[in-house]
Amino acid sequence: MLRKKMPYDNLRTIPVYRKALDLCVMSREIASYVSYNQNLLKLYQSNSLKDHIADSLLTDTILISQQIAKAETSKSHTVRIKSANFINVMIRNINSYCTGLEKQGVKEKEYLSLLREEIRTFRKSFKAWRKSLGNGNDKLHWGFNDFL
Repeated sequence: MLRKKMPYDNLRTIPVYRKALDLCVMSREIASYVSYNQNLLKLYQSNSLKDHIADSLLTDTILISQQIAKAETSKSHTVRIKSANFINVMIRNINSYCTGLEKQGVKEKEYLSLLREEIRTFRKSFKAWRKSLGNGNDKLHWGFNDFL
């Protein structure tokens, strides 16, 4: 199946990309809340495990949208499939971060429930998008540059 690539400017027209951006917004709000409105760019410097989890949550949601953009702009089926697999890992991580935040004493668990619901919604869109990647004809090779 030949797949016509969309120009990079049209990423916002792709439902899974829009859902990924929604995940970014929601995770940023949750990270801001659990870190007591600290500078989100410096959470990794904190001594608090809760801040490190919030930082990882932010990082992974950003990586999801970046991987979708990478897959949509790549002509290589291998790169597209690797991006999809990477996104699967990030989705699992985000669910684990929600559990970690609960165990770290986040009192308003409804925020985490909302994020989990957003992840479920994203996953439905993601599955449809992943099917659209089709079966490529290029050989699978595991070059380091494919992940950069």
